[in-house]
Amino acid sequence: MISAIVQVMLFSVIPFIWWFFTARKEQSFLGWLGFQKPVVAHKGRYIMFFFLSIVVLVIPSWVIIFFYIDHSLLAYNQFIGLGLAGVIPALIYAIIQTGLSEELLFRGFLLKRLAKSFGFQVGNLVQSFLFGCVHGALLWMALPLHIILLVVLTTALAGYVMGWMNERVGGGSIVTSWSIHSFVNLMAACLSLFQIL
Repeated sequence: MISAIVQVMLFSVIPFIWWFFTARKEQSFLGWLGFQKPVVAHKGRYIMFFFLSIVVLVIPSWVIIFFYIDHSLLAYNQFIGLGLAGVIPALIYAIIQTGLSEELLFRGFLLKRLAKSFGFQVGNLVQSFLFGCVHGALLWMALPLHIILLVVLTTALAGYVMGWMNERVGGGSIVTSWSIHSFVNLMAACLSLFQIL
């Protein structure tokens, strides 16, 4: 729990400083990041795209993990074989440590600031590329370059889809991508918990 809170705080420092000097008089920090209930015009469309996004995120990622990456290199490896004893730590990992911290920084801060300056398409492409690069950098010394490029591309695709879901389907709410991100990471952690993957 402590490492999850520390990570959220670290990932919030730059956004907080930016907000403090540029937007604190107009909007609350959480509102500025997009912490709001998703604004949904068509609930059925939202649900359909939500689950379709999960499929788009899971299939390419798991293909790469299954065929090309040693599972011991991945963050959810910490849960291998813990079973029910690891459910609470896995929830904290998926929802707070990775889901919340990464969504605050990439979709709440970067996407919204870049989209405001350069438009949604450019902003979403840049934040998703950076999202992919960070994930590739974490594996830089452990994998061959072509596998790292696959990791960068698949996580960039995930970042793009989550950014699109927030801004085009969820009315600017990062709750949408936070939910998707948390769910996908929890699925991976559960597969590790019960040694399915």
